[in-house]
Amino acid sequence: MRRGISVAAVVGVLALTATACGGGGDSGSDGSKAAQDPGSVSGTITWWDTSDATNEAPAFKKLVAAFEAKYPKIKVEYVNVPFDQAQQKFKTAASTGKGAPDVLRSDVGWTPGFAQLGYLKDLTGTPALDKSEDFLEGPLKNAAYQGKTYGVPQVTDTLGLLYNKELFQKAGVDKAPANWQEVKDAAAKIKDKTGAEGIGLSPDSYYSLPFLYGEKSDLVDADKKKITVSNAASRKGIETAVDLVKSGAAPKPAGTDGYNVLKTDFKNGKLAMLIDGPWATKEIFGGDAYKSRENLGIAPVPAGSTGTAGAPVGGHNLVVYAGSKNFDASYLFTQFMTEAAQQENVSNAIGVLPTRKSAYTKAVLDDPVRSAFHNALDKAHPRPPIPQGGDLFTDWLQHYTKILTLKEEPKEGMDATAKAWQSALLKDYGIEE
Repeated sequence: MRRGISVAAVVGVLALTATACGGGGDSGSDGSKAAQDPGSVSGTITWWDTSDATNEAPAFKKLVAAFEAKYPKIKVEYVNVPFDQAQQKFKTAASTGKGAPDVLRSDVGWTPGFAQLGYLKDLTGTPALDKSEDFLEGPLKNAAYQGKTYGVPQVTDTLGLLYNKELFQKAGVDKAPANWQEVKDAAAKIKDKTGAEGIGLSPDSYYSLPFLYGEKSDLVDADKKKITVSNAASRKGIETAVDLVKSGAAPKPAGTDGYNVLKTDFKNGKLAMLIDGPWATKEIFGGDAYKSRENLGIAPVPAGSTGTAGAPVGGHNLVVYAGSKNFDASYLFTQFMTEAAQQENVSNAIGVLPTRKSAYTKAVLDDPVRSAFHNALDKAHPRPPIPQGGDLFTDWLQHYTKILTLKEEPKEGMDATAKAWQSALLKDYGIEE
C-alpha cells in the first residue's frame, strides 16, 4: 500500500487546504450561502458511500433522494465504493487532485490520517457540523484531530456476541458465555447435541481487537509511543483465538471471504455464535434461523483471562474533501444526512446505531438489537487516536488471517506486524516485548 505522497502532491494539498480554510469560521459568521441562504445553493457534488451495497446502501440512496427534493438546485452523484477499497482510492484521488469526491463516508479510523495529510476540510463552525452538542461523546471525539473537527458522525457501532437462542436451548446452555472458556464449553455442548458449529471468528483484523482488550492490551499505546500488538498480553489474547479454532469450538475460517461465509452459516442456523456488530443484523434476520427475530440473542463480547471484556468503538463520519469545488452544497448534504431525523430513519430501516442523542427515540430503543448495542457503547474501547490508525489494520490483516487459518504461528505473525509498523508507519515508536 502506498504510504506517502510526492513533494508536488503535498504542495498541491497545502494549497487546497489554504483555499478551503480561507472562508473563515462558524456557520453564523462565515458568510457562506449554506449558512446564510441555504435555499440558494446550487450545483453538483459527488458522494462516495462505503456502506454495504446490498443491505445498507438502499436506505442511504433514499436519503439522497430526500435531500435533492429539499434542495432541488443541488444534484448528488451517488457512488457506492467497496469499503475495502475506499481508503486507498480516496488517498490516491486526493493526493493527485483528480477524481476525489466532495463528500466521503469515512471509517472513524481513517479520519485522523486523512486530516493529517491535508485532504479534509476543517468543519469546525461550519453548517455541516450542526448542533454538535447533540452528538454522543465517543463518536464526536472520533471525528476530531488535533483540536479540530474534520468529520460529522453518521453512524456508530461496536461488537457483541450474537447467538442462536434455539440452539442454546436444545444444547442445554442456559445463558450466554461470559468468557472464552465458557464459549469453548458451550460450543462443545452445542455440537454434540445439535450438530451445529460453535462460534464464528472472522479473519478480518478488526475482529481481533476483543482478544487484545480481554488481556488489557491494544495494537499500540499512543501515550507511551509503544507498539503493543506483539507484547506478551496481546500474544495471549490471539493464542486464545487460535485455541478456539484448534479445539473445534470455532470452525477454521476461509482465508478468502471468511467473514461472509461465517455470517451466512450463522443466519441459516449452522453456526451458534458470531462476534459481530449491529450492521450485520439486517442480513441475519433474512436467514432461515431468524424468521422469528426473538431467536437472536445479543450479549457482551466474552472476557479474556484478566476478566476484562472489551469491544472497539467503530462507525463512520461524513468528511468533506479539502479540494471540493462546492463547499456550500457539501455542507448542506453532510448536515442533512446526519440530522437526527435521518439517523432515526436509517436506524429503523437497517439497524445501524445513531450518533445523535436525540435520534435514540422510543422507536429506536424499543428494538432489542439496537437497545443492546446502545448499552454496549458505554463500555466500548476507544480506538488509538493516531493518524496511522486506519492503516494499522492492513499489515495486521495479512498476518491475522494466516494466524487464524493456522498457516502462521501467532508470535511469528505478530512480530512481523510490529516490525512492519515500525519501519513504515510508526518510526518513532518502540516495540514493547
